[in-house]
Amino acid sequence: MEPVLTYDLDVFIFLPQKKSKVITLAPIYEYLQKKGYKTHHEHIIIEGVPVQFIPAYDELVEEAVTEAMEIKYKGTKTRVLRVEHLLAIMLRTDRPKDRARLTQIVEQGDIINMDYLTVILQRHGLQKKWQEFQMRFYGK
Repeated sequence: MEPVLTYDLDVFIFLPQKKSKVITLAPIYEYLQKKGYKTHHEHIIIEGVPVQFIPAYDELVEEAVTEAMEIKYKGTKTRVLRVEHLLAIMLRTDRPKDRARLTQIVEQGDIINMDYLTVILQRHGLQKKWQEFQMRFYGK
């Protein structure tokens, strides 16, 4: 897919299970601040890039992180969400910017494994939202 300029890099993370309902990212921020990185609002500026750490907040995001693809970027191994999970997450969040990105990704249809996407949508109860998206933008 064509790169899209965004303000920040979102990093989904798993946090240790605690009995408290309050989630804190303080240990991550403290660790990175000790390494010399600065914070700006909810971001940590890492090598000039604003990074936002987001706890995996539901079953869909947990699945997306678990099934992320391992790639190498400039010689460093990293994991990137599959486009099919990204589509499902954007369908669920349904923000205006997500709807716009959905359209961009779907227009490049050859990057989507539709069988895999269908399984994800069924597993997470998003088939109706997918049908609504298709009706709204493509009349299908």
